[in-house]
Amino acid sequence: MLPNPPLGVLLHAIGGLMSAIFYLPYRKVKHWAWESYWIVGGVFSWIVVPWIIALLAVPNLLTTLTHAPGKSVFWSFVFGMLWGIGGATFGLTVRYLGFALGTAMALGYCAAFGTLLPPIFNGEFAGVIKTTSGLVVMGGVMVCLLGIVISGFAGIAKEREVPEKEKTASIKEFSFKKGVWVATFCGIMSACMSYGFAAGKPIAELAVTNGASDLWKNLPVLIIILAGGFTTNFIWCIFLNLRNKTGGDYLKRIEQVAVPENSGNSRREEAHSSSGKISQAVITPAATNQVRTERVPLLVNYILCAVAGTLWYLQFFFYGMGTTKMGRYDFSSWTLHMASIIIFGTLLGVYLSEWKGVSKRTHWLMRLGLFVLVSSTVVIGYGNYLAKESTPSADLSHSIKKTASSAPELPAK
Repeated sequence: MLPNPPLGVLLHAIGGLMSAIFYLPYRKVKHWAWESYWIVGGVFSWIVVPWIIALLAVPNLLTTLTHAPGKSVFWSFVFGMLWGIGGATFGLTVRYLGFALGTAMALGYCAAFGTLLPPIFNGEFAGVIKTTSGLVVMGGVMVCLLGIVISGFAGIAKEREVPEKEKTASIKEFSFKKGVWVATFCGIMSACMSYGFAAGKPIAELAVTNGASDLWKNLPVLIIILAGGFTTNFIWCIFLNLRNKTGGDYLKRIEQVAVPENSGNSRREEAHSSSGKISQAVITPAATNQVRTERVPLLVNYILCAVAGTLWYLQFFFYGMGTTKMGRYDFSSWTLHMASIIIFGTLLGVYLSEWKGVSKRTHWLMRLGLFVLVSSTVVIGYGNYLAKESTPSADLSHSIKKTASSAPELPAK
């Protein structure tokens, strides 16, 4: 199958949209702790949906997985575990910083590490920058990173300007300090998804040999990577369930909710001072806590988690298809994916009023960041178009084989 960069860019954009909106159903889950709804959604996104779609789209799936090279399976799984740590902390990043600022900061690190390091490790970077199309693509990557930096500055300005009350109104657990540390760690670890795809190239090739379409060849690789991600997330969430005593969330049907209540009745009393003057004071009864029993919408919670998990998986479903269309400069796929997530994440943040109350200057910074990010996707798409026009299919085959053979050696670096 010949490369088709414009289609690849479109598929990456759809994947970015799925990633930007997947967390919305989680916001509607009631009376469950974060670790509870995160792992329930993870069962669907990392186990159930990948297997269902792969079984439908990939012929001889079990044969491919059972005969896959052991090293490729091992490193794909290991990179999946490392990426899974980043995936868990991305949920915390959104929790503490919101969609707009959280995605910009976390994915800034992710784009840089996930885009530039694979071709460097594979020994392809020097060859890439010697061509006109390669230089254009690299320029697009740099433009993307600039857009991410601008978006980060806009987020920092927003954090300074928005009153605390406004922050917590749109982001209930807003914490800039926690969010920055979590976002940094998340971005670096999440880049391992890119390495997982690189390590899984032999598996993808085997899937094609066994009858899979070139468009769906990455689905078996996703099964292995996501199994690794599920492993780390499952361990972490169960640990939090035990520590926070939230293990009962999965079956409980009622919740005791503390409701602060004030009678609302105040009285004015007069007092005589030693000088004979009369002073007045308003006496308000102290607030009292009452307990109210609320029904837990158990079935609705599971459905919301299933929807969120499915949306989450679809980002890499479209990403996997997009990578098959990018040709020799497939390394730019990760940048396109990250840029798309930030673009749609920022727009979603505006829709959710996360930027309410900021100055015009900060609004313009946010818009400038979006414009630069969109421009970067255009530049990268043009570079890939040039590659399609100038690169013969034989060079593409050679590049894929070279990446596949060297991918298992990545951890030695």
